[in-house]
Amino acid sequence: MFRAILFQVGAVIITALAAGLFAGTRGAVSAALGGVACTLPNFLFALRLRLVVNRPGASYPANFFLGEFVKVAATVGLLVVVVREYSDLHWPSMLIGLVLASQAGFLAFWKKS
Repeated sequence: MFRAILFQVGAVIITALAAGLFAGTRGAVSAALGGVACTLPNFLFALRLRLVVNRPGASYPANFFLGEFVKVAATVGLLVVVVREYSDLHWPSMLIGLVLASQAGFLAFWKKS
């Protein structure tokens, strides 16, 4: 699961650099913020699952579904904070950063160990 997070971090960095080339600093920061809004909750979710997996008496499916709900809520919350607090937001860059970060995790399944 942490491999997927690494792919997301890589996608965020590449997207921020590309957005910086096309939209300047404003685009780079917006793309990075959109990507971090997706990647940070995913990292915390993976960390939580890693801690729960070996705990005796813990319900892994219940922790998974509760964690998934919290992850989605945290992503939406972080996006709201970004939109409200970063007044120079470049929407296309932020949305591209968000989408690429959310889809980059799927690349981890294609790469063999």
